[in-house]
Amino acid sequence: MALLEKDMEGVIQCPECGSKKIFKDKSRGEVVCAACGLVIEDDMVDFSQEWREFDSGDSDKKRRSGAPISLARHDKGISTEIGMGYADIFRLPASKRPKFFRLKKWQQRISTATERNLKYALAELKRYTSFLNLPHSVEETIALLYRKAVSKELVRGRSMESVIAGALYAACREHGTPRTLDEISEVSHVPKREIGRTYRFLARQVGLRILPTDPADYIPRFASQLNLSGTVVTKAIEILKQSKEKELTSGRGPTGVAAAVLYIAAQIVGEKRTQRQVADVAGVTEVTIRNRYKELVKELNLTNLQIEE
Repeated sequence: MALLEKDMEGVIQCPECGSKKIFKDKSRGEVVCAACGLVIEDDMVDFSQEWREFDSGDSDKKRRSGAPISLARHDKGISTEIGMGYADIFRLPASKRPKFFRLKKWQQRISTATERNLKYALAELKRYTSFLNLPHSVEETIALLYRKAVSKELVRGRSMESVIAGALYAACREHGTPRTLDEISEVSHVPKREIGRTYRFLARQVGLRILPTDPADYIPRFASQLNLSGTVVTKAIEILKQSKEKELTSGRGPTGVAAAVLYIAAQIVGEKRTQRQVADVAGVTEVTIRNRYKELVKELNLTNLQIEE
């Protein structure tokens, strides 16, 4: 078998006669020179798809590989289940149906407590991430944190919902898509104080090193909920940058700073919103926005703005 050779332009040519009339015989797995008949390469492996599909139905029927492994599923998506539904039972003869029910029952009985815990917990996790509109990457990180907590027996003595909520808060901050404690508390029905306590406990035990939340991460989402334009977002980020340079954000809650900056930017651009509207979206009080507002206006010399209650 001769080695493939290429000319200066990257075109395959015959190493024997230099001809560029090369063709591939897919049935034999060979590359042959049409001029001199030299077999340049043989025993080639065809990595292309060996079957064709004309619609999505054909693709589903002919595909032999399953979905990728996912930590967000209790079995990672690789286990089998006897009888996903009861439609399969009607394909069996009447004499085999009792055996079908026995196998299905025993498969449920032999599952461990950890497997049952993960099955219920990750189903709740799916509901949380769907409600909060979080990407799949964040969901995978939350599932990984929860699995670590289960393996280290950190769930014992705590409610499953609080551990998931704490892991969710940590994963959102790690991925730069933070959600407020109010939002997580609303979907999980766990008090904010309990979520914060569980988050700090997980951070210590699992070894999380998460930087403080940047107020800039909240601005686009808050602006979208308030129907503000991109001009307001750009102006808000500019004001936030100036505030950071003067260290006006140190020791301040990120949601309160983001709300105040967005409120100021809306006033400047002319897309005015009331403090009540901004406070409802950000999950902070009007007093917090007013205090942050006054600090920023004073230090940044924005004296031409008027507070609108």
